[in-house]
Amino acid sequence: MAAACTALFISVQSQKSTISIIPQPASVVQEDAGFILPHELFIILPQHEELKKIAGRLAAQLSAATGYDVKINEGNTPVRKSIFLSLSGDKSIPKEGYRLQVTTNGITLTAAEPAGIFYGVQTLLQLLPKEIVSKPAIKKDEWVIPVVTIEDHPRFGWRGIMLDVSRHFFTKEQVKEYIDEMVKYKFNLLHLHLTDDQGWRIEIKSLPKLTEVGSWRVDKTGTFGKFSPPAPSEPRTSGGFYTHDDIKELVQYAKDRFVNILPEIDIPGHSLAAIASYPELVCTPGTYKVNSGEQFMIWPGGGQHFYGLLDNTLCPANEKVYEFLDKVFTEVAQLFPFEYIHMGGDETARNFWEKSPLIKAMMKKEKLKDLNEVQSYFVKRVEKIINAKGKKMIGWDEILDGGLAPNAAVMSWRGMKGGIEAAKQGHEVVMSPTDFAYIDYMQGDAVLEPPVYATLRLKKAYQFEPVPEGVNAALIKGGQANLWTEQVYNTRHLQYMTWPRGFAIAEALWSPKDKRDWNNFSARVEKQFERSDAAQVKYAPSIYDPIFEVSKKDTATIMVKLSTEIDGLSIHYSFDNSFPDQYYAKYTAPLTVPKDAVTMKVITYRDNKAMGRMMVMPVTELRRRAGIK
Repeated sequence: MAAACTALFISVQSQKSTISIIPQPASVVQEDAGFILPHELFIILPQHEELKKIAGRLAAQLSAATGYDVKINEGNTPVRKSIFLSLSGDKSIPKEGYRLQVTTNGITLTAAEPAGIFYGVQTLLQLLPKEIVSKPAIKKDEWVIPVVTIEDHPRFGWRGIMLDVSRHFFTKEQVKEYIDEMVKYKFNLLHLHLTDDQGWRIEIKSLPKLTEVGSWRVDKTGTFGKFSPPAPSEPRTSGGFYTHDDIKELVQYAKDRFVNILPEIDIPGHSLAAIASYPELVCTPGTYKVNSGEQFMIWPGGGQHFYGLLDNTLCPANEKVYEFLDKVFTEVAQLFPFEYIHMGGDETARNFWEKSPLIKAMMKKEKLKDLNEVQSYFVKRVEKIINAKGKKMIGWDEILDGGLAPNAAVMSWRGMKGGIEAAKQGHEVVMSPTDFAYIDYMQGDAVLEPPVYATLRLKKAYQFEPVPEGVNAALIKGGQANLWTEQVYNTRHLQYMTWPRGFAIAEALWSPKDKRDWNNFSARVEKQFERSDAAQVKYAPSIYDPIFEVSKKDTATIMVKLSTEIDGLSIHYSFDNSFPDQYYAKYTAPLTVPKDAVTMKVITYRDNKAMGRMMVMPVTELRRRAGIK
């Protein structure tokens, strides 16, 4: 008995170091004790349909993982050794907030609304050992939850991730899986980028060619944007779309998990799939095909306007465009109950507008002095169409150009500037800036990562602060991470790009600002990696990989400084083409690259265990970065 008590004490004591919840709750008070799940476990709740769904999913997960008999009882009185879900009229519990109390005798979860109960359940699951998410299930002799009192609520109401399903199509079931991963970290909005140059992904029954033609392209493998132009004979078999029934099913699936879905129809640019389907919508007559990943735009970078090698824009001077959009938004508004519709508005290539007689005539008629005002004219007309469907309009920050539509909200992606400007004009803003929230960017060094044009490391993403100084915080609805999928071909890579940077964005949008601490967060990320491994969810281990800072000592000598995002790692290296391990030279100070070296190889270790990936850095690349020819 003494040995058993000692073992239990050690087990319970160890729980104190395993609380690694993401996003960090507002308040956590932990004690040196634990609640052991009984083999016959009751989840007790009042008669409430939404709570019953939440309890049903919780019971299924607990039962599948533990093998225990988990039952649901409707009632208003907690039972010893049970999980009690309670809706309270306590107005001190904020919207989406909850109170979770774990004692040695049971668990009580209280909220003012079902959403709070749902988020409290996500926290409860993170308090359980990682085996609770294991695939396949791993049975344990005991399942211990630390005794803890948590009071928690979100900082922002808009906590989103944008998923681009146009560049690469993800099926209805794959989107559901993505929703399941999002809600573990208390995201509550999925922004679906449904249309672009590479595919139209939503059925519009009144415009059947959008899916008959616009949803399909030639299948290509390699580096997107550098594909060879498709031959006329190549079959257009890559793609897909969501039917009305698919959308209704996704919307309900998301709703059951307290997620809203924001649909985006990206116009007037990024419209090649629509133009291929209905060529009369473009200012420039010609033959158009859905883009398969071959280059057709020149982008100077920094969010500047595209230069089009072909016209991929809807024509603002063509009345047929507005008739087309009325049909599109009629069906979109009927399918998506969320109050907003996203109209895109970004990266419009205007070089064809400059030459268009139709545009010139419209500018004269409407007294528009430049192409910014042409875009503004289009955006304002689109807003009237969307408002007429009972919806509010939101768009990327380019919709500010030429004057913002009266009631539009702005999603700021080109840094924070557009959001600041919109808020100062009294408009609502969602922050999703490239420098913190673009999770399609590389996560580490380009020698390791699939090629993308920029890098966003986890530590930088964690610095995301949605409310800039000097701005009315009430107008900042929240923020989101954006995952464009030009280079994302499958769900495993989708996971790799989302996590762990999704953890950082989740915490920026949920947790109190004063709770933010990088060292504490990165330690919790490592614990989440263990859970991800158990759940067979892929993630990027980039926080373990060295960061290279390269300079030149003189015209021929390269200096290399190495560092890591997190502490406690040793860096080992070689220049002799062999593969270093923990017994190789340890990095302690900036290195001079030997004159005749061909490659530099580096790897990180902790406690004699390899943590980072083997990085093979060509000296030619070091020379390029140092500016040595």
